Amino acid sequence: MATIEHSAILKAPPERVFALLERVEDFADYSDLIHAIEPLGEGRYRWHVQAVGRDWHFDVAITESRAPEVLAWESLDGVENQGCYRLTPVKEGTEVALTLTYALRSRLVEKAVNKAAKPLVGRVSRQILERVEARL
Repeated sequence: MATIEHSAILKAPPERVFALLERVEDFADYSDLIHAIEPLGEGRYRWHVQAVGRDWHFDVAITESRAPEVLAWESLDGVENQGCYRLTPVKEGTEVALTLTYALRSRLVEKAVNKAAKPLVGRVSRQILERVEARL
């Protein structure tokens, strides 16, 4: 599995940041690459993403939601992935750290995705956090 990390400081308290991050279905409004997120019930969501010239979809389940510190998920099908947002209060507001791990079944696709994944996930993460901060 590959691991990608990204962090940023948002000028708001952790409680306000977490309140927006836990609204998973709104992530489609926060990034140009996320086309839709369908709530499936019981903390599960179907993500529709377009990246590296392909449409990707996967179902995820929230595995930990501990306000205002941790929001974690893992995939149920599709692209195998796990992720976690950790929120830490800092003098300037809240440090939000994203850790994302993923694995692909096809070696050819994995090679192409690995080359683009880090900047791509960084871009999506920046978009999400910038747009969350704008809503604060």
